[in-house]
Amino acid sequence: MTLPRLNIYRHDRGARALVTLAGVIDPATAAQVRAALEQCLRDGITLIDVDLTTVERCDDSGLRVFLDVSEHAAESKAFLLLHHPSPQTERLLMDTGCDGLLHPTRPGGARPQRA
Repeated sequence: MTLPRLNIYRHDRGARALVTLAGVIDPATAAQVRAALEQCLRDGITLIDVDLTTVERCDDSGLRVFLDVSEHAAESKAFLLLHHPSPQTERLLMDTGCDGLLHPTRPGGARPQRA
């Protein structure tokens, strides 16, 4: 039996959704992430909190999804916020200059600082 590469959990509270991702975000799973986040927007969610605590790895295909959905959210006056990225994901965000756009946070709410 093979385990899924990515699990997606969603919990709504009014117009806010917590989407918890667990596993790997790569070309094989990026479409799943996109579909889940875009569905939030179609459902009228205006604040999407994405918990990355249990994401083992996120590559540039995952980054593209977050950027695209963030742009779509802004068009409808909604927001996408990333929380608790791994050090690898945090580096990816910072190296590409996307850390400010996606508002990643560390445990305790501290913002990572650019080197």
